[in-house]
Amino acid sequence: MKIAVLALQGDFAEHETFFRRLNCQTVQLRQASDLQQEFDAVVLPGGESTVQGKLLRELAMLEPLKKLISNGLPVMATCAGTILLANQILDDDTLHLGLLKCSVRRNAYGRQISSFYTAGSFGGMNNVPMSFIRAPQIEFCAPEVEVLAEYQGRITAVRQKNILAMTFHPELSSDARIAEFFLKMISEAK
Repeated sequence: MKIAVLALQGDFAEHETFFRRLNCQTVQLRQASDLQQEFDAVVLPGGESTVQGKLLRELAMLEPLKKLISNGLPVMATCAGTILLANQILDDDTLHLGLLKCSVRRNAYGRQISSFYTAGSFGGMNNVPMSFIRAPQIEFCAPEVEVLAEYQGRITAVRQKNILAMTFHPELSSDARIAEFFLKMISEAK
């Protein structure tokens, strides 16, 4: 499988390593022309959602990427990527891709110093590693959005058709189960 990773800012290299361990080919998305190549799925990494959204607009990548995802391209988003996908960012009028029917709150757990690691349940799997780094919180989801994980009553992972979105960073772990979950989504989409 060929996984495209948005490589404008953030931890895109970690995502490439995450999927290469499962023998996936990866390609970086850095400019609009990169979206014209063939790939099976896209990853929206963690980082700074404001910077990523600004660059997506400046590089004329936002609308083509939105169209690909709207047309069923599987997408996995972590942390800032989830903010890019959300159709509402609380305390902010900015809207980026707006395809995920969820409202999110930036830095819901606090600043960088409040970052933490835990393990929890994800889509029926137990003891899944979860690293929260200046993580957002999913506050509300439409009924058609499936909640896959929670931490202390807060929604941390969801699925909406071809979209898998998390507020934590699975790519910072050697545990491959979330990557395998996403690869299964890709296979089902074909």
